[in-house]
Amino acid sequence: MDLDELEHGSTYRDRVSTVTEKGARNWLYVLKPHGRYYNYRNILTVFYLIVFFGMPFIKVNGMPFMLLNVLEGKFILFSKIFWPQDFYIFAIAMIASIVFVTLFTVVYGRLFCGWVCPQTIFMEMIFRKIEWWIEGNPAEQKLLNNGPWNGKKVAKKGLKHAVFFFISFLIANTFLSYIFGVDRLIQIIREPISEHLALFLGLIAFTFMFYGVFAFVREIVCTTICPYGRLQGVMFDKDTMLVAYDYKRGEPRGKFNKKQERTIGDCIDCHQCVNVCPTGIDIRNGTQLDCVNCTACMDACDYMMEKVGLEKGLIRYASENGIAEGKKLSFTPKIKAYTVLLGVLLLVLATLIVTRKSVDTHITRAGGQLYQELPDNKLSNLYNAKIINKTNRNIPLELKLEGMEGEVKLIGTHSLELKKESVNVATFFIIVDQKEIKERKSELKVGVYQNGEKIQTVKTTFLGPFI
Repeated sequence: MDLDELEHGSTYRDRVSTVTEKGARNWLYVLKPHGRYYNYRNILTVFYLIVFFGMPFIKVNGMPFMLLNVLEGKFILFSKIFWPQDFYIFAIAMIASIVFVTLFTVVYGRLFCGWVCPQTIFMEMIFRKIEWWIEGNPAEQKLLNNGPWNGKKVAKKGLKHAVFFFISFLIANTFLSYIFGVDRLIQIIREPISEHLALFLGLIAFTFMFYGVFAFVREIVCTTICPYGRLQGVMFDKDTMLVAYDYKRGEPRGKFNKKQERTIGDCIDCHQCVNVCPTGIDIRNGTQLDCVNCTACMDACDYMMEKVGLEKGLIRYASENGIAEGKKLSFTPKIKAYTVLLGVLLLVLATLIVTRKSVDTHITRAGGQLYQELPDNKLSNLYNAKIINKTNRNIPLELKLEGMEGEVKLIGTHSLELKKESVNVATFFIIVDQKEIKERKSELKVGVYQNGEKIQTVKTTFLGPFI
């Protein structure tokens, strides 16, 4: 909204909502929202919590569904182990993620922040609810905080922070289970602390970190700390989907009087949109970096509009152009194109992950070795094979020559048994009839078989005599 469109004396934002005029912390007392969007967020929260707390316990073929062990460089996604040899997938994923975040933000704004971000989910849908349950509504919370330290205050504050700390402890345990695996975490719990002191100290550190964030830092994570929130501000354009106030319909503001015909804007200046905002902003001042698009103000405004008999949607999902032109949000060709592109990116990443090889074989001819002449007009070359088993089980393997008559003869063993999660080395001869070799250096194909099923074809060369 332009400054000249605001009434003289209105409280246009001129400072950070979480800081007072004296520079002190402005503690926000947020009113509990009610409405259809809040109900949708409740449903999404239940699903989110089930996935978050349940995923570490999901195993496929004895492997965690997801493991992100950055300390040991071990990553498991969708029960597939990723090795340094799979770095190209991470490189493509990083590029795709940058493109995805950019396009998603350009089209849908901060939809992620309001609906999916863990900070918003835990703060607004769990910790905030606990605070309302124990300490009451915003007025009661403020009265309690400003009152003397008596038995009632100690009991309520003690209970609240005890619950906060316990939930933070659960989050920290779950967080670490994504890094080390739930089995190792259970091992830490069952065995003496002295045997896992470093991990235990890490668990306590994460617990205090989460507790500090949700008990004290709170909305400052979104308004100041989060780099994604700061980055989004430069990605918006006038067609980006936002939680926006329809200033054309709402201005000039004025209190509602049911005895008089309303000749001013629809905004009744009830401040309910401000009271329910988890970051303390006034959405009527236009698009702001602090807005996380949580839709709490939309529910509050719709409730008040319905109560006074005015049309809903004064605060709604819209774009700057949509508000200026008085149009409802619609899927423009641009939004459709970007959405399709986002879907393609996700499909490409999913395909790379699903089609990634569980066994990766590299075969090279032994350096410094010429061909060997054998009886019956046979020739042989010596080869080294490096075979990576990316699974958590031992795998029997067989190598077969393809495209020409010949055999693969292993040295030192009669069969290949790949050890789980390891790099296996094998040395072998490839023996062929001399008549099969038509060039000094011929191309060979070696089939890699697991339980009789070919899983990979590896190309190499065969060195023969000058012809």
